[in-house]
Amino acid sequence: MIVEDDLKIIDIHKMFINKIAGFEVVGVADDIEDASEMIEILKPDLILLDLFFPKGNGMDLAHNIRINKQSSDIILITAAQEMESLRDALRVGIFDFIIKPVIFSRFEESLLRYKVYKESVSKNIILEQEFVDKYFIKDVRKTTYADDIPKGIDIVTLKKIKKIFLDVDVAGLSAIEVGKKVGSSRSTARRYLEYLVSIDYLYTDHDYGIVGRPVRKYFKKK
Repeated sequence: MIVEDDLKIIDIHKMFINKIAGFEVVGVADDIEDASEMIEILKPDLILLDLFFPKGNGMDLAHNIRINKQSSDIILITAAQEMESLRDALRVGIFDFIIKPVIFSRFEESLLRYKVYKESVSKNIILEQEFVDKYFIKDVRKTTYADDIPKGIDIVTLKKIKKIFLDVDVAGLSAIEVGKKVGSSRSTARRYLEYLVSIDYLYTDHDYGIVGRPVRKYFKKK
């Protein structure tokens, strides 16, 4: 079930879900009140939940789901980048936390990991440490190997972009700037940059400049 107030993002999530086998959208709600009622009726396995709504907050809905002991799992998909939002999500047992704008490879990885989890727990297996570690420990170093690179990410282009950020004179770059350096479009560069953010190689911040919209810039983690 999708709980999101932006119609364009709802359409993107639907498109992404249609590309992943084993998932289907059973309902869509664009406000907290409708979402609460629909969850009680539909009992979805998984909820893709935004954080901010004109009326209400997604975290309040997540708290109510847990208080009412509803079995739905939650993936939080939000533009919020405050650490407190992540802490709140962990407190209520959020399965995953994805920062907008969402790239398909990160979205797909999250849902496939959830699918494996759901299938595993439904088999009533004896709980072992190896099984637990799959969901509580994620070694980001593994994602540097070619075999773990998601579809749509070319290893050669990825290395070129990583090399750009090794330059000590590079403070922060936008997707447009990175695209020019590697000879790609802004959207392509952004896909690679967001992937590097997801594996904890880069982090982002906004450059507000003097006038106009803020620019999302990418920085190498120290």
